[in-house]
Formats: sequence, C-alpha cells, structure tokens
Amino acid sequence: MCSEIKPIATQHPVLILQHPQEPDQDLGSARLAHLSLPNSILKVGLSWPNLKAALGRETDPTRWAVFYLGSGIKDAVVKEGDPAPRAVKKTIGLQICNKNGIPLPNQLDAKRSLEGIIILDGTWSQAKTLWWRNAWLLKLKRAILTPAHGSLYKELRKEPRRECLSSIETIAQSLRSMGEPAHVEEELTALFGKLLDKQRGRLKEKKQNQKQKRDQQPTG
Repeated sequence: MCSEIKPIATQHPVLILQHPQEPDQDLGSARLAHLSLPNSILKVGLSWPNLKAALGRETDPTRWAVFYLGSGIKDAVVKEGDPAPRAVKKTIGLQICNKNGIPLPNQLDAKRSLEGIIILDGTWSQAKTLWWRNAWLLKLKRAILTPAHGSLYKELRKEPRRECLSSIETIAQSLRSMGEPAHVEEELTALFGKLLDKQRGRLKEKKQNQKQKRDQQPTG
C-alpha cells in the first residue's frame, strides 16, 4: 500500500491514540490515515498525563473534541413546560456535544471553533480502556458521528454496532463535516477501499489454494 499513499493537506490536526495491542497488519486503518495526513499524530500507548503530553505541544483543550464511545447522542430533550422529555430524531453526520452527550446549540460555530479531533483506535474494549485511563478526555468536547451508511469493512470485520466505522472512515467524514475540502474525504475513503480490496483478493486466493489442495488429496 505504500505506493498508493499520497500526502493530503488539512487545516485541522488529528490526534490518534492507539491501544498497543491494536496494530492490525492487514486491516488496521489508523496508520493508513496517519501516513496520509501530514497534520496528524499517532501515539501508541495506554495513558498520557494530559492533552499537551499526548499532542507534544501546548494547546487549548476546549478547542478539541474526542470521539465518544457511549451509546451516542441523547435522544431526548426537555422542553420548558413539558411533563416529560420528548424524543428527537438523530441527525446524520457529525455533531459536537457537551460532556453529557447533548448537542451544542450552534453546531456550525461548534465545528468552526475546533482546532482538532482525537480518535481512540483499537477494538471496542481497547478503546474503552483508553477512554477510562485518560481522565483528561472527560473534560473535552465530545464528537459523535452518525454515518449515513455502514463501514466499508462489511464482511471483513464485524463491528459492535451498525454506526461504527473504521478510524480512517471516521476521520475522513469528520474532516469533511468540519469544512475540509471534499477531496480529503474522497481520497482517504478511496485509499481505504484499496486496502480492503487487496485483503479480499488475498482471502480469495487463500481459499482457492486450500480448495486446490483438498482436490489433490487422494480419496478412498
């Protein structure tokens, strides 16, 4: 895949915190995103004292959002005078929320105010470990992405929920929603698609070789 990777310039930095047991040589997308985005940082570990330590420079934590691992945007809001909360339809796309998972009132301003985003990379349980071992994440804004369609992984990797995407898909769609040019999302998504196509090709070849060996075995 190295020959396929081309640098993609972006205004918003991306910080990827990867669980040390996650690196997937075949399907891992975080490193693919990092190699494609010069304005990204990939840190492998379990905990960092604060955002400055993870990022490697001074920054304003209030201008960063971390992708939340909970059950998503709260689906009820309280209207003054209502005896009970009323359900609201979830919005497709990226929403910036407070620490309670409630969308901020002006989403356009909320996205414009962000300097960067933080992705927790790993399996569901590994990402939760990163979340709870880095208490400073709880002080940041929360980013919640509700995709219009499922991950390109499809049969190659089972996700815990339909709305779960790979790290590179999450980054691509979020950067687009934050105002980056459309080609950023398109190029990252296309690169990920090529990775998956190569893996499907390898699996197909492996099955064909296994079948050929079985057919060549003597019978009786």
